[in-house]
Amino acid sequence: MASFRKRLSSIAILTAIAALSATLLTGLSVDTARGEIPEATFKALGLDKSASPKELYEALTKRYHDPAAGAGKGSLAEFWEPIPISKYLNPRDFYEPPANPQVDAKREQCVQCHTAITPGWVHSWNKSVHNNLDEIRNLPDTDSRAYKKEMLTDVEGNLRSMGLLDEGEQLKEVGCIDCHMGVGKEHGLHQTDLRMPDAAACGQCHVQQFGERESERDTQTWPQDQWPAGRPSHALSYKANVETAIWAAMEQREVAEGCTFCHTPQNTCNSCHTRHEFSAVEARKPEACAMCHNGVDHDEFEAYMLSKHGTVYQTRGDTWDWNARLADAMTKGGMTAPTCQFCHFEYQGDFTHNVVRKVRWGFEPTTNIADNLAHPWFEERKEAWAGTCSNCHSGRFARAYLDFIDEGTIDGIKITEDSKAVLTKLYEDGLLPGQKTNRPAPPEPVKEAGPGQFFNLFWQKGNNPTAVEYEFAEMWEHHKIKHYKGLAHVNPGGYTYSEGWSQLIKSAVRINDEDTKLRDMAELKSKVEALTPPEKRGDLLNLNTPVQRAMLGGIGGLLLILGLGAYARNRRRTG
Repeated sequence: MASFRKRLSSIAILTAIAALSATLLTGLSVDTARGEIPEATFKALGLDKSASPKELYEALTKRYHDPAAGAGKGSLAEFWEPIPISKYLNPRDFYEPPANPQVDAKREQCVQCHTAITPGWVHSWNKSVHNNLDEIRNLPDTDSRAYKKEMLTDVEGNLRSMGLLDEGEQLKEVGCIDCHMGVGKEHGLHQTDLRMPDAAACGQCHVQQFGERESERDTQTWPQDQWPAGRPSHALSYKANVETAIWAAMEQREVAEGCTFCHTPQNTCNSCHTRHEFSAVEARKPEACAMCHNGVDHDEFEAYMLSKHGTVYQTRGDTWDWNARLADAMTKGGMTAPTCQFCHFEYQGDFTHNVVRKVRWGFEPTTNIADNLAHPWFEERKEAWAGTCSNCHSGRFARAYLDFIDEGTIDGIKITEDSKAVLTKLYEDGLLPGQKTNRPAPPEPVKEAGPGQFFNLFWQKGNNPTAVEYEFAEMWEHHKIKHYKGLAHVNPGGYTYSEGWSQLIKSAVRINDEDTKLRDMAELKSKVEALTPPEKRGDLLNLNTPVQRAMLGGIGGLLLILGLGAYARNRRRTG
């Protein structure tokens, strides 16, 4: 038995050596380019995990640019047109180079001209890793940025695989022309060749990160179709925007594009990695998430900052080494509380650009999620969250708090659904103000599907929506979501008294009050209408109600009395 174990151990060692040799022969960049990309993505792309960086990048880009897979203006394209700012929010579809200057720009001319024209861009680029790759190559291994040397090797391997870098050649810099005209270009016509980079342009060098981000499409498939496949996610954020009916219907395109500003991660990488510095330090801080993850329907940043996690970050974060990569933030960077990035990039011990692999409640908590939390899909993700929390807490505490989130969220769903039933009954009974007289249809392609819909927050005409509908729209789209976000981000005020539950109570009270008032008014109106004398002569014989019959009887009695009086006067005259 001992000799068998020894032989088995030798076989394992030889197998490992063979595998390592194969990896070295095909290039280290192949392995690192695909290292953290889920198998589901390779399957969706029709690739084997041994695919080269070139094969992987081309498959990713083909899908990324495919309208059938979520690129472009979407199915509601006929209802809206881009405005000038749109070219920067969706550069692949809308960007056109400026007509001037008409120049065949050389690589070195970009910096020369823009130092005078847009010095802020050049200043940012000068501070970037892209500007000085040799600085990275020369870092000592003790420097917390030294991991970037391996990343640079990966990038060079990717470019060799694509035929953009010769064997043994090192990348000198990443200049303006590489991103805005093409990797390795030495010159190009400013008026025709200039491009605004999309995520695929960044992905040409950063194949692994691009693939990780794109894998959100493949790992976010809801078991009961609570959300469309791949959503909500950064990878399909623009699709979620343009497929929203009221967004496509709005005449106020500047307001509509305000939504787009936070739905650009699908299109570009600079939502998180601000151009032209693309600072990893900046991208690792909670403020990098704040521009989009704030406000009435997704106040994650506010909730985090007012939590104990956020308190530690604000009071101690300046002592942490932000140059340490995220995976080493706690062990080498001195981090003593999690950031948004630490919790959401981590999955079963790995840190990747796929931030949705633990998503359970999605953007909006709904009954269809609450009723299915026991399904393995939700349970597995809950366990993944428990693993994340266990970086700082005991497993028992982590699971207790995750249960706490679920039960508290279900409470928020229930009060919202109870109010929805009240509003729906008012709508079905035709009792909303102006419902039968002054309720214009919403603009196409919006379809009215009951009261208190999402479009109520962005469009109004006449009595559509009514005040009670707007109240409910705020209740489900603002207060319920804030309630959940406060729970999930450990901000007690965010789900008890400042936001969340107290606001849900307020909306429920207002909706119930309005229900009582509208029904009382309807009953009073009915009584008043019943007491109103008929206007048409033919209506005198329409004796449908006791009131109408009594009225007619009263009129008949009055006529009889008047007739007897006239008869008496006539007899006195003739007598």
